[in-house]
Amino acid sequence: MPTTCRTLLVDAFTDEPLTGNPAGVVPSAGDLSEDQMQAIARELGASETAFVRPASESRHRVRYFTPTQEVDLCGHATIAAFSHLAQTGALDPGPHEVATNVGTVEVRVDDDDAPTVWLTGREPTVDTVDLDYSRVGEALGIDPAALADVGADLPPAVASTGLPWLCLPVNFLEQLGGAAPQPGLVDDLATEHDAAGVYAFTFDTLDADSSLHARAFAPGIGVAEDPVTGTAAGACAAYLSHVDAYEDETAYDDLRFEQGHFVDRPGLVRARVADDVAVGGTATVALDGTLSVPAPEDDDIVVA
Repeated sequence: MPTTCRTLLVDAFTDEPLTGNPAGVVPSAGDLSEDQMQAIARELGASETAFVRPASESRHRVRYFTPTQEVDLCGHATIAAFSHLAQTGALDPGPHEVATNVGTVEVRVDDDDAPTVWLTGREPTVDTVDLDYSRVGEALGIDPAALADVGADLPPAVASTGLPWLCLPVNFLEQLGGAAPQPGLVDDLATEHDAAGVYAFTFDTLDADSSLHARAFAPGIGVAEDPVTGTAAGACAAYLSHVDAYEDETAYDDLRFEQGHFVDRPGLVRARVADDVAVGGTATVALDGTLSVPAPEDDDIVVA
């Protein structure tokens, strides 16, 4: 006989439903097998689904699945899951330890009516790389000159605070917005640099208060374009600090990354860089329901 579990779609990095980045959230996943979690993620179809499992009295355990595979960490699904827990009173404000496949990370919940949830990643790493801009331009559908010009001052790099991304500056918003990526070529580029995907960004923004505008492409993990990306924002914040992108050091206290506008899912990631890197945002529930889940010995098909 199938069992049932509560399952939500929560829009992260926004306070308006049907914008930002939708994540599946299963707030009580302790009895689910790996095959069942993968089937639920496939059924929900969100770029990632977070499965919250009890680990100990002081820690939560979270696993993350795309529709096709497990991933080690996901920023927007973490924000979505812990925002939901906080808003339902299941989680107190303050810091919380969260066990993930990359190790233990800290989640901090602000004491607000619509709390901002902050995810502190692992110790940042940034490694600059040499790229063939003609090849990158072909992969992303961007004029190579728009990459080479800014790359002369800000070299591309693979950066990570838990999940590596290839951070790639682009001259202007018009060029970034007109990108027409070829998934196979983007996957080849990311794989070559052991990155989850490509995070292309420009300092040319829609909102004057934003630090940059970004687009994230990760076809290798089943996400052609991610609307708003927490792990990539954390990686990019570490990158900006590493290359001294801002002369004013206080700029790193409140970075604001806009994303998702070119896929009609606008959202905003906040980031701050000090001794570590944290990304934050709000979230709102778009769908709250129940799924029927077949027993592990049955075929792994989820019936809505």
